[in-house]
Amino acid sequence: MKKILIISPHYPPSNLAAVHRSRLFAQHLPVFGWEPVILMVDEKYYEEELDWNLVQLLPRNQRIEKVNAFSITKPRVIGDIGLRGFFQLYKKAKQLIKKEKIDFLYIPIPSFYVALLGRWLHHSTHIKYGIDYIDPWVHHFPGSNKLFSRHWFSTQVAKFFEPIAVKKASLITGVAEGYYKGVKERNPQLLKTCLFGAMPYGGEEEDYAKLKKMDKKPYLFKPNGKFQLVYAGAMLPKAFAPLEAIFQSINIHKDQFSNIEFHFIGTGKSPDDKEGYNIKPLAEKYGIWQTIVFEYPKRIPYLDVLIHLAAADAIFILGSTEPHYTPSKIYQAVLSGKPVAAILHLQSAAVEILLQSNAGRVLVFNGETGINDVREKFNMFFGDFLLFSKSFNPVHINKSSFTQYSAKEITHQLVNLLAEI
Repeated sequence: MKKILIISPHYPPSNLAAVHRSRLFAQHLPVFGWEPVILMVDEKYYEEELDWNLVQLLPRNQRIEKVNAFSITKPRVIGDIGLRGFFQLYKKAKQLIKKEKIDFLYIPIPSFYVALLGRWLHHSTHIKYGIDYIDPWVHHFPGSNKLFSRHWFSTQVAKFFEPIAVKKASLITGVAEGYYKGVKERNPQLLKTCLFGAMPYGGEEEDYAKLKKMDKKPYLFKPNGKFQLVYAGAMLPKAFAPLEAIFQSINIHKDQFSNIEFHFIGTGKSPDDKEGYNIKPLAEKYGIWQTIVFEYPKRIPYLDVLIHLAAADAIFILGSTEPHYTPSKIYQAVLSGKPVAAILHLQSAAVEILLQSNAGRVLVFNGETGINDVREKFNMFFGDFLLFSKSFNPVHINKSSFTQYSAKEITHQLVNLLAEI
């Protein structure tokens, strides 16, 4: 078998969302003739709360190498695990590449700074490397145009380091093409030397099978006779505009939603903050807080999310005004066996996934210019969705159309790109 070294500073028992990208690739690579070696930072250096149940999702004989990192200082100057473990990761990766004849180096980002290891290791060992964009590196957040602000500084640093990291890359992938489209535009020479590939997060049915063997139950809400929908995951800055349009529609048509509850989980301003509400202020503004809309700001473990999805009557998916944004949560939603109500940009790849699988209904809008459409059409859309959910049966989900979005098939796409290289 060929060997691929995946540098993933965070890995189970880390509960960060990006962890699952590396986990799912590593799980299925051996089927296609590649032995993965995971290089991570020892979990004792993680800041976030650990979830040891995630370790149960890993294959028994998976090869994992751990390195130390610099501890968090007081006051906290550098938190990024990629920076704190940068030199340790480099030293161990170089050792593994030379000793074990690694065939390819693959670096999912974030942590963004770890991408620089690809260029450095290529220089010192001549190994070919690839970078996987789970999130865009150079990104203009609200406030990025304000000189010397935190977001402005982050954008400038990203613009400086990204071309250095990608210059010698043989492969650049992303959750969707939009995540690395800017990379090609900023570095046109890569079109001659580098392969590109868009591969969304894949769904993993085996996670649900393993979950059933664990003694876990929902704890954030209980059945109460009302129709309960769950939105689980972070709120992107550009998802608030369509959300406010939805709340405006609900406020106008409150009678239609008197027996409905939307539960937002893990949507807070900080992953560990129980009081950092993001949804609550909007819900209070439109008079639907704690009657129709509920929020649990703190991020909960991945497996706990799956338990709450299974306990809900339906899954609520909210996209962004950015066309490239494809919610990774769409796959867990479909695999939950519950009907899905989704509000998505018309160019989002998730639209086709839902429609082909017959797992839900979608209200599409054309970015920022389509916000009024969301406001005007949401109540009618939701009425149609309720009718759909009454006759919904998970048996009718078109799994053949969904197979191409399984974690195994997504990994197959990666392997095909590796073969080209």
